[in-house]
Amino acid sequence: LMVAGIDRYFQIAPCFRDEDPRMDRHYGEFYQLDMEMSFVDQEDVFAIMEPLMIELTETFSKKNVVAKPFPRIPWRQAMECYGSDKPDLRFDFPITPITVVVKNSGFRVFDKARDAGGVVHALKIEGARFSRADIDTLTELAKSKGASGLAYIIMEDAPKSPILKFLSQEMITGILTAVGGCKNGDIVFFGAGEWEMVCKSLGAVRDECGRRLGLKDPLKAAWCWITDFPMYQPSELEPGKIDFAHNPFSMPQGGLETLKTKPPIEILAHQYDLVCNGFEITSGAIRNHNPETMYKAFEIAGYSREEVNTKFGHMIRAFEYGAPPHGGNAPGIDRLLMVLLDATSIRDIYAFPKDGQGRDVMLDAPSEIEEKQLKELHIKITTNN
Repeated sequence: LMVAGIDRYFQIAPCFRDEDPRMDRHYGEFYQLDMEMSFVDQEDVFAIMEPLMIELTETFSKKNVVAKPFPRIPWRQAMECYGSDKPDLRFDFPITPITVVVKNSGFRVFDKARDAGGVVHALKIEGARFSRADIDTLTELAKSKGASGLAYIIMEDAPKSPILKFLSQEMITGILTAVGGCKNGDIVFFGAGEWEMVCKSLGAVRDECGRRLGLKDPLKAAWCWITDFPMYQPSELEPGKIDFAHNPFSMPQGGLETLKTKPPIEILAHQYDLVCNGFEITSGAIRNHNPETMYKAFEIAGYSREEVNTKFGHMIRAFEYGAPPHGGNAPGIDRLLMVLLDATSIRDIYAFPKDGQGRDVMLDAPSEIEEKQLKELHIKITTNN
């Protein structure tokens, strides 16, 4: 549409995806407010989206928007500070990097992580007063995200923890100072190891602590933009290979020159997510509209020019006629309603939701189709052997 001269379009459209259902994702389909605009940059998209989301929030819910304009948080900062690229900002509890603070700590877990090129992070939860059972539950949560355990220090007149015997008094003081000091009832959790695993495991603990302490205020709508997503990431399946981290059709920051000169892992994309109360509401990007930039972006991810032409030749050929810079996003209407209405599951906002197997249980659909029904609709089913 952009190549054809359509300046911009907005539509409410069904979207079908082969994705597993979960509490915030309906089976196989959802509705989105799709928008794409020519000659816009990231700030233009934000300027259109923010008033819309503010009005929808204030019109269709009892929530108060926490911050206007919406905060912008780079992806890496969001991961390092909140342990998530969709942080819930209704409460604070930031994660603190302490790798330098615990250098040569003498505690094997910390030293091993640092020697392997990993990190040590701390998460202070104020006024927690957690029981042993609470800590055990949080430990299992951290383990489910890849952590080997969850070390901690509790403040009860003085610091208390099984790990104190491994740390000097100077080291303990340094840690408590780094997290902003501790009062009675506070607890500091620790993560050590590979950066992303540490961020995600402490992020999960942070989120659960917010829930347990009643800090997820239902009358708050904490919107924020997550920006500067990485363009590439190391492949999880093939060591040494580079994969796209997110949307392969995003414009890399710096364009073709950056693709030619920068290490792939350092390249950022003109990609952004809009998040509310810990849920991604929309994902968007400034699109890659240049054929040579497109070829180079896919080459880095291991695609030949021929493969790109086979898979995306229609797009490349259109861009060769001259495509305007363009961008947009497509907020999910279903999930937005779920967040605004405080539904416990996205299925709660559907009149006829599908179950976990993709069936409409009221109509018992999908069901077997009779041959005469196919004939009436002029549909023929063929099987390729």
